[in-house]
Amino acid sequence: MPTSLPRELTRPVMVGSVQIGGGAPVVVQSMTCTPTSDTEATLDQVRALADGGCDVVRVTLPNRAAIDSFKAICDASPVPIIADIHFDHRLAIAAIDAGAAKLRINPGNIGSWEKVDAVIDAAGAAGAAIRIGVNAGSLEEDLASRDDLTQPEKLVASSLRFVEHFEARGFKDIVLSAKAHSVPTTIETYRALSRELPHIPLHIGVTEAGTVQQGTIKSAVGLGVLLAEGIGDTLRVSLTADPTEEPPVAWGILQCLGIRRRGPELVSCPTCGRTQVDLIPIAQEVEKRLRTCEKPISVAVMGCVVNGPGEASDADVGVACGKGSALLFKHGKPVRKIPESQIVDALMEEIEKL
Repeated sequence: MPTSLPRELTRPVMVGSVQIGGGAPVVVQSMTCTPTSDTEATLDQVRALADGGCDVVRVTLPNRAAIDSFKAICDASPVPIIADIHFDHRLAIAAIDAGAAKLRINPGNIGSWEKVDAVIDAAGAAGAAIRIGVNAGSLEEDLASRDDLTQPEKLVASSLRFVEHFEARGFKDIVLSAKAHSVPTTIETYRALSRELPHIPLHIGVTEAGTVQQGTIKSAVGLGVLLAEGIGDTLRVSLTADPTEEPPVAWGILQCLGIRRRGPELVSCPTCGRTQVDLIPIAQEVEKRLRTCEKPISVAVMGCVVNGPGEASDADVGVACGKGSALLFKHGKPVRKIPESQIVDALMEEIEKL
Protein backbone atom coordinates (compact mmCIF):
# COMPACT_ATOMS: atom_id res chain seq x y z
CA MET A 1 0.00 0.00 0.00
CA PRO A 2 1.34 3.48 -0.84
CA THR A 3 2.02 5.76 2.12
CA SER A 4 0.70 8.79 0.23
CA LEU A 5 -2.94 9.65 -0.36
CA PRO A 6 -4.10 9.21 -3.96
CA ARG A 7 -4.41 12.97 -4.49
CA GLU A 8 -0.74 13.39 -3.55
CA LEU A 9 0.25 11.05 -6.37
CA THR A 10 -1.61 12.82 -9.16
CA ARG A 11 0.16 14.99 -11.70
CA PRO A 12 -0.02 18.75 -11.01
CA VAL A 13 -2.04 20.67 -13.58
CA MET A 14 -2.08 24.46 -13.63
CA VAL A 15 -5.33 26.29 -14.30
CA GLY A 16 -4.07 29.81 -14.55
CA SER A 17 -2.45 30.42 -11.17
CA VAL A 18 -4.37 27.58 -9.45
CA GLN A 19 -2.80 24.13 -9.14
CA ILE A 20 -5.01 21.06 -9.35
CA GLY A 21 -3.44 17.77 -8.30
CA GLY A 22 0.04 16.94 -7.12
CA GLY A 23 -0.95 17.20 -3.47
CA ALA A 24 -2.27 20.78 -3.80
CA PRO A 25 -5.25 21.78 -1.63
CA VAL A 26 -8.52 20.45 -3.04
CA VAL A 27 -9.83 23.11 -5.42
CA VAL A 28 -13.41 24.35 -5.04
CA GLN A 29 -15.36 25.37 -8.13
CA SER A 30 -18.84 26.15 -9.38
CA MET A 31 -20.51 27.32 -12.60
CA THR A 32 -22.40 30.46 -13.55
CA CYS A 33 -26.01 30.21 -14.73
CA THR A 34 -26.43 33.68 -16.23
CA PRO A 35 -26.46 34.18 -20.03
CA THR A 36 -22.79 34.48 -20.95
CA SER A 37 -23.71 37.22 -23.43
CA ASP A 38 -24.69 39.35 -20.40
CA THR A 39 -21.17 40.29 -19.40
CA GLU A 40 -21.96 42.24 -16.26
CA ALA A 41 -24.47 39.76 -14.85
CA THR A 42 -22.04 36.90 -15.42
CA LEU A 43 -19.12 38.81 -13.93
CA ASP A 44 -21.26 39.67 -10.89
CA GLN A 45 -21.94 35.97 -10.42
CA VAL A 46 -18.28 35.04 -10.94
CA ARG A 47 -17.29 37.56 -8.27
CA ALA A 48 -19.97 36.28 -5.89
CA LEU A 49 -18.74 32.71 -6.38
CA ALA A 50 -15.15 33.80 -5.80
CA ASP A 51 -16.20 35.65 -2.63
CA GLY A 52 -18.00 32.48 -1.56
CA GLY A 53 -14.83 30.41 -1.80
CA CYS A 54 -14.49 29.25 -5.42
CA ASP A 55 -10.89 28.98 -6.58
CA VAL A 56 -11.96 28.71 -10.24
CA VAL A 57 -15.30 29.28 -11.99
CA ARG A 58 -16.78 27.61 -15.07
CA VAL A 59 -18.68 29.62 -17.67
CA THR A 60 -20.50 28.19 -20.66
CA LEU A 61 -19.67 29.39 -24.16
CA PRO A 62 -22.83 28.37 -26.03
CA ASN A 63 -22.31 30.12 -29.36
CA ARG A 64 -20.06 32.44 -31.32
CA ALA A 65 -22.20 35.45 -30.39
CA ALA A 66 -20.99 35.12 -26.79
CA ILE A 67 -17.26 35.09 -27.57
CA ASP A 68 -16.65 38.81 -27.01
CA SER A 69 -18.45 38.79 -23.67
CA PHE A 70 -16.65 35.59 -22.68
CA LYS A 71 -13.32 37.31 -23.35
CA ALA A 72 -14.36 40.29 -21.25
CA ILE A 73 -15.32 37.92 -18.44
CA CYS A 74 -11.93 36.18 -18.61
CA ASP A 75 -10.14 39.53 -18.59
CA ALA A 76 -11.99 40.90 -15.57
CA SER A 77 -12.49 37.76 -13.48
CA PRO A 78 -10.77 37.57 -10.08
CA VAL A 79 -10.25 33.80 -10.57
CA PRO A 80 -9.30 31.61 -13.56
CA ILE A 81 -12.19 30.88 -15.91
CA ILE A 82 -13.03 27.45 -17.29
CA ALA A 83 -14.93 27.31 -20.58
CA ASP A 84 -17.74 24.79 -20.79
CA ILE A 85 -17.99 23.59 -24.39
CA HIS A 86 -20.28 21.11 -26.12
CA PHE A 87 -20.64 19.96 -29.73
CA ASP A 88 -18.57 22.64 -31.51
CA HIS A 89 -14.78 22.27 -31.49
CA ARG A 90 -14.44 25.76 -33.00
CA LEU A 91 -15.97 27.26 -29.87
CA ALA A 92 -13.40 25.40 -27.77
CA ILE A 93 -10.57 26.91 -29.79
CA ALA A 94 -12.21 30.35 -29.63
CA ALA A 95 -12.49 30.03 -25.85
CA ILE A 96 -8.76 29.36 -25.59
CA ASP A 97 -8.03 32.39 -27.75
CA ALA A 98 -10.35 34.46 -25.52
CA GLY A 99 -8.37 33.59 -22.39
CA ALA A 100 -9.90 30.46 -20.88
CA ALA A 101 -7.45 28.87 -18.47
CA LYS A 102 -9.09 25.49 -18.94
CA LEU A 103 -11.69 23.78 -21.09
CA ARG A 104 -14.35 21.34 -20.01
CA ILE A 105 -15.25 19.12 -22.95
CA ASN A 106 -16.79 15.71 -23.49
CA PRO A 107 -14.72 14.44 -26.42
CA GLY A 108 -17.56 12.11 -27.33
CA ASN A 109 -19.81 14.99 -28.39
CA ILE A 110 -17.17 17.22 -29.96
CA GLY A 111 -17.16 15.20 -33.17
CA SER A 112 -14.44 13.34 -35.04
CA TRP A 113 -11.02 12.61 -33.59
CA GLU A 114 -9.63 15.23 -35.99
CA LYS A 115 -11.79 17.88 -34.30
CA VAL A 116 -10.78 16.68 -30.85
CA ASP A 117 -7.14 16.79 -31.91
CA ALA A 118 -7.53 20.38 -33.09
CA VAL A 119 -8.75 21.32 -29.62
CA ILE A 120 -5.92 19.41 -27.94
CA ASP A 121 -3.32 21.13 -30.11
CA ALA A 122 -4.77 24.59 -29.47
CA ALA A 123 -4.83 24.01 -25.72
CA GLY A 124 -1.28 22.69 -25.74
CA ALA A 125 -0.01 25.70 -27.66
CA ALA A 126 -1.73 28.12 -25.27
CA GLY A 127 -0.85 26.29 -22.05
CA ALA A 128 -4.52 25.73 -21.22
CA ALA A 129 -5.68 22.67 -19.30
CA ILE A 130 -8.54 20.40 -20.36
CA ARG A 131 -11.06 18.57 -18.21
CA ILE A 132 -12.25 15.46 -19.93
CA GLY A 133 -15.83 15.32 -18.71
CA VAL A 134 -17.45 11.92 -19.09
CA ASN A 135 -21.08 11.71 -18.01
CA ALA A 136 -23.44 8.77 -17.50
CA GLY A 137 -26.08 10.62 -19.49
CA SER A 138 -23.97 11.06 -22.61
CA LEU A 139 -21.79 7.98 -23.05
CA GLU A 140 -20.62 6.96 -26.51
CA GLU A 141 -23.13 4.64 -28.17
CA ASP A 142 -20.74 1.68 -28.44
CA LEU A 143 -20.35 1.71 -24.63
CA ALA A 144 -23.86 2.81 -23.66
CA SER A 145 -25.40 -0.12 -25.55
CA ARG A 146 -23.28 -2.82 -23.93
CA ASP A 147 -25.25 -5.00 -21.52
CA ASP A 148 -22.14 -6.83 -20.30
CA LEU A 149 -20.78 -3.75 -18.52
CA THR A 150 -22.00 -2.02 -15.38
CA GLN A 151 -22.46 1.74 -15.42
CA PRO A 152 -19.19 2.35 -13.52
CA GLU A 153 -17.37 0.04 -15.96
CA LYS A 154 -18.77 2.01 -18.90
CA LEU A 155 -17.70 5.31 -17.37
CA VAL A 156 -14.20 4.00 -16.66
CA ALA A 157 -13.85 2.52 -20.16
CA SER A 158 -14.86 5.83 -21.73
CA SER A 159 -12.44 7.73 -19.50
CA LEU A 160 -9.55 5.41 -20.29
CA ARG A 161 -10.22 5.73 -24.02
CA PHE A 162 -10.03 9.51 -23.96
CA VAL A 163 -7.09 9.85 -21.56
CA GLU A 164 -5.04 7.39 -23.60
CA HIS A 165 -5.75 9.38 -26.77
CA PHE A 166 -4.84 12.73 -25.19
CA GLU A 167 -1.61 11.36 -23.73
CA ALA A 168 -0.67 9.64 -26.99
CA ARG A 169 -0.89 13.07 -28.61
CA GLY A 170 1.51 14.43 -26.00
CA PHE A 171 -1.04 16.39 -23.98
CA LYS A 172 -0.55 16.05 -20.22
CA ASP A 173 -2.55 18.89 -18.64
CA ILE A 174 -5.58 16.69 -18.10
CA VAL A 175 -8.18 16.71 -15.34
CA LEU A 176 -10.77 13.93 -15.48
CA SER A 177 -14.37 13.63 -14.33
CA ALA A 178 -16.83 10.76 -14.76
CA LYS A 179 -20.11 11.82 -13.19
CA ALA A 180 -23.40 10.12 -12.41
CA HIS A 181 -26.44 11.05 -10.32
CA SER A 182 -26.16 7.82 -8.31
CA VAL A 183 -23.97 8.05 -5.23
CA PRO A 184 -22.90 4.35 -5.27
CA THR A 185 -22.07 4.63 -8.99
CA THR A 186 -20.07 7.79 -8.34
CA ILE A 187 -18.05 6.21 -5.55
CA GLU A 188 -17.36 2.98 -7.45
CA THR A 189 -16.38 4.85 -10.62
CA TYR A 190 -13.93 7.22 -8.97
CA ARG A 191 -12.35 4.48 -6.90
CA ALA A 192 -11.70 2.59 -10.13
CA LEU A 193 -10.34 5.68 -11.89
CA SER A 194 -7.99 6.35 -9.00
CA ARG A 195 -6.63 2.81 -9.38
CA GLU A 196 -6.49 2.78 -13.18
CA LEU A 197 -5.20 6.33 -13.66
CA PRO A 198 -3.38 7.23 -10.44
CA HIS A 199 -1.48 10.09 -12.10
CA ILE A 200 -4.55 11.94 -13.43
CA PRO A 201 -6.12 14.63 -11.20
CA LEU A 202 -9.79 13.88 -10.62
CA HIS A 203 -12.67 16.34 -10.63
CA ILE A 204 -15.31 14.78 -8.40
CA GLY A 205 -18.99 15.50 -8.13
CA VAL A 206 -22.44 13.96 -8.01
CA THR A 207 -24.17 15.35 -11.07
CA GLU A 208 -27.85 16.30 -11.16
CA ALA A 209 -27.83 15.86 -7.39
CA GLY A 210 -31.07 17.80 -6.88
CA THR A 211 -32.32 20.76 -4.91
CA VAL A 212 -30.49 22.20 -1.93
CA GLN A 213 -31.48 19.61 0.66
CA GLN A 214 -31.24 16.48 -1.48
CA GLY A 215 -28.22 17.72 -3.40
CA THR A 216 -26.37 18.61 -0.22
CA ILE A 217 -27.03 15.17 1.25
CA LYS A 218 -26.01 13.28 -1.88
CA SER A 219 -22.89 15.40 -2.36
CA ALA A 220 -21.85 15.15 1.28
CA VAL A 221 -22.16 11.36 1.21
CA GLY A 222 -20.61 10.73 -2.20
CA LEU A 223 -17.84 13.29 -2.08
CA GLY A 224 -17.21 12.78 1.62
CA VAL A 225 -16.48 9.07 1.12
CA LEU A 226 -14.10 9.77 -1.77
CA LEU A 227 -12.28 12.65 -0.09
CA ALA A 228 -11.87 10.64 3.10
CA GLU A 229 -10.09 8.02 0.98
CA GLY A 230 -7.82 10.66 -0.56
CA ILE A 231 -9.63 10.66 -3.91
CA GLY A 232 -10.44 13.98 -5.58
CA ASP A 233 -8.31 16.99 -6.48
CA THR A 234 -11.13 19.41 -7.28
CA LEU A 235 -14.86 19.31 -6.69
CA ARG A 236 -18.13 20.91 -7.57
CA VAL A 237 -21.29 20.48 -5.53
CA SER A 238 -24.12 20.54 -8.10
CA LEU A 239 -27.39 21.98 -6.79
CA THR A 240 -30.62 23.02 -8.47
CA ALA A 241 -30.33 26.43 -6.86
CA ASP A 242 -28.52 29.72 -7.13
CA PRO A 243 -24.90 28.68 -7.74
CA THR A 244 -23.76 30.72 -4.74
CA GLU A 245 -25.40 28.00 -2.62
CA GLU A 246 -22.78 25.50 -3.83
CA PRO A 247 -19.44 26.75 -2.40
CA PRO A 248 -20.61 26.75 1.24
CA VAL A 249 -21.61 23.09 0.91
CA ALA A 250 -18.29 22.23 -0.71
CA TRP A 251 -16.37 23.98 2.01
CA GLY A 252 -18.52 22.36 4.66
CA ILE A 253 -17.58 18.93 3.34
CA LEU A 254 -13.88 19.82 3.23
CA GLN A 255 -13.95 21.33 6.72
CA CYS A 256 -15.76 18.36 8.25
CA LEU A 257 -12.98 16.11 6.96
CA GLY A 258 -10.21 18.46 8.07
CA ILE A 259 -8.98 18.86 4.48
CA ARG A 260 -9.37 22.64 4.10
CA ARG A 261 -10.67 25.35 6.39
CA ARG A 262 -12.41 28.55 5.39
CA GLY A 263 -14.25 30.50 8.00
CA PRO A 264 -15.75 29.36 11.29
CA GLU A 265 -17.11 25.99 12.33
CA LEU A 266 -20.35 26.18 14.30
CA VAL A 267 -20.91 23.51 16.95
CA SER A 268 -24.48 23.47 18.25
CA CYS A 269 -26.57 20.88 20.02
CA PRO A 270 -29.88 19.44 18.77
CA THR A 271 -31.67 20.61 21.98
CA CYS A 272 -33.64 18.40 24.33
CA GLY A 273 -36.03 18.61 27.25
CA ARG A 274 -33.27 20.04 29.46
CA THR A 275 -32.85 23.15 27.29
CA GLN A 276 -34.11 26.27 29.08
CA VAL A 277 -33.41 28.92 26.43
CA ASP A 278 -34.86 29.31 22.93
CA LEU A 279 -31.72 27.82 21.41
CA ILE A 280 -32.73 27.16 17.81
CA PRO A 281 -33.20 30.83 16.75
CA ILE A 282 -30.07 31.73 18.72
CA ALA A 283 -27.99 29.19 16.79
CA GLN A 284 -29.57 30.24 13.50
CA GLU A 285 -28.75 33.90 14.11
CA VAL A 286 -25.15 33.05 15.05
CA GLU A 287 -24.86 31.00 11.87
CA LYS A 288 -26.22 33.89 9.82
CA ARG A 289 -23.78 36.40 11.28
CA LEU A 290 -20.84 34.05 10.85
CA ARG A 291 -21.36 33.93 7.07
CA THR A 292 -19.31 37.09 6.65
CA CYS A 293 -16.57 35.90 9.04
CA GLU A 294 -13.46 34.35 7.46
CA LYS A 295 -11.62 33.46 10.66
CA PRO A 296 -10.89 29.70 10.89
CA ILE A 297 -12.32 29.38 14.40
CA SER A 298 -14.77 27.11 16.21
CA VAL A 299 -17.89 28.57 17.81
CA ALA A 300 -20.08 26.53 20.18
CA VAL A 301 -23.73 27.21 20.98
CA MET A 302 -24.82 24.63 23.53
CA GLY A 303 -28.19 24.29 25.23
CA CYS A 304 -27.61 22.74 28.65
CA VAL A 305 -25.11 21.79 31.33
CA VAL A 306 -24.60 18.14 30.26
CA ASN A 307 -22.23 18.59 27.30
CA GLY A 308 -22.44 22.36 27.10
CA PRO A 309 -19.51 23.44 29.30
CA GLY A 310 -17.19 20.86 27.76
CA GLU A 311 -18.03 21.73 24.16
CA ALA A 312 -18.06 25.47 24.82
CA SER A 313 -14.69 25.38 26.56
CA ASP A 314 -13.22 23.26 23.77
CA ALA A 315 -14.18 25.88 21.16
CA ASP A 316 -12.40 29.15 20.54
CA VAL A 317 -15.49 30.90 21.81
CA GLY A 318 -18.80 29.46 22.95
CA VAL A 319 -21.75 29.50 25.29
CA ALA A 320 -23.23 26.87 27.58
CA CYS A 321 -26.82 27.81 28.36
CA GLY A 322 -28.78 27.42 31.55
CA LYS A 323 -32.12 28.82 32.63
CA GLY A 324 -32.63 32.04 30.67
CA SER A 325 -28.90 32.74 30.53
CA ALA A 326 -25.55 31.39 29.35
CA LEU A 327 -21.98 31.12 30.51
CA LEU A 328 -19.60 32.56 27.91
CA PHE A 329 -16.32 30.72 27.30
CA LYS A 330 -13.24 31.93 25.44
CA HIS A 331 -10.26 29.69 24.74
CA GLY A 332 -11.45 27.17 27.30
CA LYS A 333 -12.03 29.59 30.16
CA PRO A 334 -15.31 31.00 31.46
CA VAL A 335 -15.57 34.75 30.87
CA ARG A 336 -18.93 35.88 32.20
CA LYS A 337 -22.59 35.06 32.58
CA ILE A 338 -24.92 36.70 30.04
CA PRO A 339 -28.73 36.92 29.80
CA GLU A 340 -30.48 35.05 26.99
CA SER A 341 -31.31 38.24 25.10
CA GLN A 342 -27.62 39.15 24.81
CA ILE A 343 -26.14 35.76 23.84
CA VAL A 344 -25.72 36.42 20.12
CA ASP A 345 -24.31 39.92 20.50
CA ALA A 346 -21.90 38.81 23.23
CA LEU A 347 -20.63 35.93 21.12
CA MET A 348 -20.06 38.16 18.12
CA GLU A 349 -18.26 40.75 20.24
CA GLU A 350 -15.82 38.10 21.46
CA ILE A 351 -15.34 36.79 17.93
CA GLU A 352 -14.45 40.28 16.74
CA LYS A 353 -11.68 40.37 19.37
CA LEU A 354 -10.09 37.11 18.24
